[in-house]
Amino acid sequence: MNLRDLKYIIAVAETRHFGKAAERCFVSQPTLSGQIRKLEEELGVAIFERSNRSVTITPVGEEILGHARQMLEQADAIQQVSRRHQDPLAGPLRIGAIPTLSPYLMPLILAPLKKRHPQMQLVLSEEMTETLLQRLHRHEIDAALLATPADAPDLRSLPLFNEPFWVAFPRSHPFYTRERITQADLNNENLLLLSEGHCLADQAMTVCHLQQRQAEGGMADLRAASLETLIQLVGAGYGITLIPALAMRGSWASGSGVVAQPLAAADASRNVVLVYRQSFPRQEALHALAAVLLDNLPNTVTPLAADRPTE
Repeated sequence: MNLRDLKYIIAVAETRHFGKAAERCFVSQPTLSGQIRKLEEELGVAIFERSNRSVTITPVGEEILGHARQMLEQADAIQQVSRRHQDPLAGPLRIGAIPTLSPYLMPLILAPLKKRHPQMQLVLSEEMTETLLQRLHRHEIDAALLATPADAPDLRSLPLFNEPFWVAFPRSHPFYTRERITQADLNNENLLLLSEGHCLADQAMTVCHLQQRQAEGGMADLRAASLETLIQLVGAGYGITLIPALAMRGSWASGSGVVAQPLAAADASRNVVLVYRQSFPRQEALHALAAVLLDNLPNTVTPLAADRPTE
């Protein structure tokens, strides 16, 4: 068994296809298939169940893959240890972020990060919370920018900032003349939500004290897959929505016919955190990323104590 074989089985597990896995590993399919077959013979178990149409992972294969990912991460840690005497922040840092945060936060920090730490190679991915947590546990990313707490014993969180929610509504809406909008003002409004799976949708429902989504009527089918699409629906007069403060910097803010005001409510906000595995060996790089992020936040959000990680 060697690290190359572990990379092969992880590639097959992620692509569910021997040909695609071989392309990812820059080897021929017979070479990759033969090495995996030798590994299975060495271990005395089948890692994959093969058919002409599909590749599935066996139960024992799932366990083996978990250990394989940890071994590869530790192998990477060994390489990082050797680099620390030259530069502890050098090398790729794989960061995931939720879709309602990434488009508005990343433009603020990418240039400053490159200027302060040019040796750091930021590798970004944008997915919903559940997917990011799964990828974090599978060691496919190093950390995730989330707006919900991560309740898992092997994960830790670096608090970053508190982000208020604003109310977005058409310019023709009666809210336009209001100096202050409260939770009570939202009770009789058509609240547009993102599709299921977005944490922002759940947070908006909590702020507005909604127990469940509207199941009937014209608003039931208006569920956008992105915040930008949601804003377009608001501009077209279909209802109002809640948006996080950083999204005020989005392209929609001018010429969309949409106006936004802060929601006057104590709990109308979300905490953004950087979540990572407790075993991750390059935590110094995460703290460096967090420092750049906190130094470049607009005054619409409030930095949190990020000097030490919390359980």
